[in-house]
Amino acid sequence: MTGEPVAADLAHALAAVVDEVRRVTVQVRTQAATVGAGVLWGRGLVITNAHVIRGDRAHVTLSDGETARARIVAHDPRRDLAALEFEPWRDRPLAAVRTSPPLRAGELVLAIGHPGGLVNAATLGIIHGAESGLERRPARWIRADVRLAPGFSGGPLADATGRLIGINAMMQGGLALAIPAAVVTAWLRRAHALVEA
Repeated sequence: MTGEPVAADLAHALAAVVDEVRRVTVQVRTQAATVGAGVLWGRGLVITNAHVIRGDRAHVTLSDGETARARIVAHDPRRDLAALEFEPWRDRPLAAVRTSPPLRAGELVLAIGHPGGLVNAATLGIIHGAESGLERRPARWIRADVRLAPGFSGGPLADATGRLIGINAMMQGGLALAIPAAVVTAWLRRAHALVEA
């Protein structure tokens, strides 16, 4: 009987984290009617996968249902990343990016996406492999035992506290692959420098 309150507390805590991550998750639609997910990364800035973006225009639908036209400001098929800007911007929650501690195998993670017409579906799993601390560069992928379906691409992979650890990209060998947040941050820095050059 002592386990029941603990399980109930865990369920409530996870539900609260899912709600928090949903608030920073958007739907991304393009001319080709593809639907993917994206993450509110900065003021008026959405990060998603490059393979979600088809054509030169996109629309984002925010968690409150508001829809806005988005401009593609960076698109990198090799890294499978794209950045979109939209207006008007109002104060909205932004993704809290986890910078430490390093990920460990077995950590609880969750993903949010929009599969098959569902909006803000959530799935739960664990980190399959921890990033190696031997190299100075971040790992190319985070591998997690999380089931992703079409519509989760470009959405958040978050830890159990709701901090963003990666951008979901695809399934491979039964595991979800996500682009680490550190890779996204470095890519954005380079993309911003190229735009301003």
